[in-house]
Amino acid sequence: MIATEFSYSAPDTLHAALALLADGAKPLAGGMSLVPMMKLRLAQPEHLVDLRKVPGLSSISEENGRLHIGALATHYEIESSDVVRSLCPLLATTAGKIGDVQIRNVGTIGGSLAHADPAADYPAAILALDATLVLSSTGGRREVAATDFFVDTFTTAVEPGELLTEIIVAASPPGARTAYKKMQNPASGFALVGIAVIAARAGGVVSTCRIGVTGVSGKAFRATTAETKLIGSAGTKADIAAASAGGRTVMQRAGGGEQRIGESSLLAGRQPARDPPPEDPRLVANRRRTMAQFALDDPPRFGYAPVVDRHPIARPEGVSQQV
Repeated sequence: MIATEFSYSAPDTLHAALALLADGAKPLAGGMSLVPMMKLRLAQPEHLVDLRKVPGLSSISEENGRLHIGALATHYEIESSDVVRSLCPLLATTAGKIGDVQIRNVGTIGGSLAHADPAADYPAAILALDATLVLSSTGGRREVAATDFFVDTFTTAVEPGELLTEIIVAASPPGARTAYKKMQNPASGFALVGIAVIAARAGGVVSTCRIGVTGVSGKAFRATTAETKLIGSAGTKADIAAASAGGRTVMQRAGGGEQRIGESSLLAGRQPARDPPPEDPRLVANRRRTMAQFALDDPPRFGYAPVVDRHPIARPEGVSQQV
């Protein structure tokens, strides 16, 4: 289908962009979610503000031990950034698992988080990292904790006239181990279940543990029950199994179906309650292969596998990567 008519602006300053948003315009970042919705007429904005000419929104830097990521940084830029890999490997790993190479070269972290798809990858990692999200408007800026940012399905704490401009993440503590694993839809790459974990030991016990979950409920959430059970434990296979049992109850309360609850339990080191019902044979086969992989990793090891370089799409010299 063809989108309805709309006005288009491409300001070159953040002040000008925020002024347009204050008048009711809608922001356009990478367009990986908004443009398909407009073509299906699920979204019909009257005025779009293209943010790609606004300077500073795609920067990635380190300041005082904290990682500052501009909302327009692409998935590829985050995946391949040496700074991100060094200070926050969980975020680099997660970015590398999003969609395909075309999407990673154009899609942005800010657009993904503001869209708040309940099956998106970033929310699980952002929650596990206990990140802070910076919202800007003509009235100033405010910071929102990741746990308060995701309100409901496709709904966030961003108010009309506000723009997500920056994500701030503290560097992973020394000795921390991180992982992001998901069972994905083979066609779209979206997470049926995705779990992001950051954990650290001190004095022979688990001192830090944060677990973000996506794909199970109407919004991503922290598995706080499992976190509480693991903190202070030795982190043995039995401890992980006990924490997983508690997490299963939480996921059921969150609205996850029995099938996805089983898959989440397996990601955490337990057998699912039952096999998935017959459906698309390709989906079932893919899920079973993935389940087998995670079963071999039982109990899960909080280890970080180096991200494999994925080169951006070749473009003529001088052409911007973000199109």
